Amino acid sequence: MPTATPTPTPTPTPQPAGEPTHTPTPTPTVTPTPTPTPLPAAGRILFSSDRDGNEEIYVMNSDGSNQTRLTFEPQRDRFPVWSPDGNEIAFTSRRDGGDSQIYLMGSDGTAPVRITNNASDDSNLDWSPDGNKLAFNRYNGSFSEVYAMNPDGTDQVQVTNTGDGSQPSWSPDNNRIAFMSNVGGRDHIDVINVDGSNHLQLTDGSLSNSAPSWSPDGTKIAYASIAEFGGTGEIYVMNSDGTNQVRLTNNPANDGEPVWSPDGSQIAFVSARDGNPEIYVMNADGSGQTRLTNNTAIDFDPDWGP
Repeated sequence: MPTATPTPTPTPTPQPAGEPTHTPTPTPTVTPTPTPTPLPAAGRILFSSDRDGNEEIYVMNSDGSNQTRLTFEPQRDRFPVWSPDGNEIAFTSRRDGGDSQIYLMGSDGTAPVRITNNASDDSNLDWSPDGNKLAFNRYNGSFSEVYAMNPDGTDQVQVTNTGDGSQPSWSPDNNRIAFMSNVGGRDHIDVINVDGSNHLQLTDGSLSNSAPSWSPDGTKIAYASIAEFGGTGEIYVMNSDGTNQVRLTNNPANDGEPVWSPDGSQIAFVSARDGNPEIYVMNADGSGQTRLTNNTAIDFDPDWGP
């Protein structure tokens, strides 16, 4: 019987250098990182709304919770602003007939008291940071100017003399007021000393710049701007001297009425991006834009207080 010859074991063919054999690794699925919702800053937000049939004053927490009606009048109540200590609210109303006048009430809506009484419309209020003055604009049917007065309505003094000053916002040092003015059919943001001196124009070139709001640290001014015909309003921020104008919002609907949180970390504003004007909040750099109110009515005139 012949002896079997063993079959030689084949020698493996070496892989070329630099080309190791790999076991394929599945490609991981990348989940987009959602834009974080901003943590609510401290304080409460006043606003106007016609959700109950006519314009009334409401208040809510800074996260949009606990929305509470403060005024109950058949006439328009608007432009609410907090006193710096949070104990009082100034607002305008037509409740006594005729033109819009300024009132004070407690932070819970109690004990309203009328503090102006004239034949002009008063609106767009702002309380000085030290609590000693209220700024507002007064429209006599032809011209609008910025005024300042004591919170009890005494010592009413005209600050601007442009024929079209409105929407005042106090600087944190109580010495200057930013406001909207108009030259050549274009609304722009100006600043002026409280005594009426040193009037400076900060913005130009856009069709409309409006609703200035001074940051709590005094370094920035937020405002709304429409840059071109047919365009929509967007929120911008700039240095308090008018430099470094930066756009914060960008959508096809109108955004406006920016106001800062007391700590300067966030901005509340009004937007119609979801079909009708609602109150939104975003971080001071424009990130984390979040809706706070959600109804079929108009919510506007925000003011963020303690």
